[in-house]
Amino acid sequence: MKFLIRLKSTGSDMMKHSNGYTIIELLLVVAIIGILGSIALNFFGDSVVRANRTDARSGLTQVAGSLEKCKSLYGGYNAANCNVVFPVATDSNYYSITAVVAVSTFTLTATPVVGGPQANDADCTTLTLANTGVKGATGANTGDCW
Repeated sequence: MKFLIRLKSTGSDMMKHSNGYTIIELLLVVAIIGILGSIALNFFGDSVVRANRTDARSGLTQVAGSLEKCKSLYGGYNAANCNVVFPVATDSNYYSITAVVAVSTFTLTATPVVGGPQANDADCTTLTLANTGVKGATGANTGDCW
């Protein structure tokens, strides 16, 4: 009877019998997933903030339409019979709309509600709309507001 004694295994023999993953491989996969997840979350968060700006744009347009109706019916934007009362909350309540109204002019301003999801929107801190149709904004990147 022959006995085979192995004193040392070679690296190739160990690789043939390996059935799992090393802890380093698992940690590497977890790190990559974490990095990709954080990048995706940043892009998603920015997209939500940009999409929520439509609440301000539509609110400004609706209020401007109501003021135009007042001017047509009663002869001025600030007529006593005009039923637009400021501040006006937008449909999703992300913005509050205020106005400077005179007989023949108005300027509407949409400002994010304090504590709301748009409160930290540094790119577009306010959006404005005048009776002439001129659109404006304040913030770090006003070109993307309208």
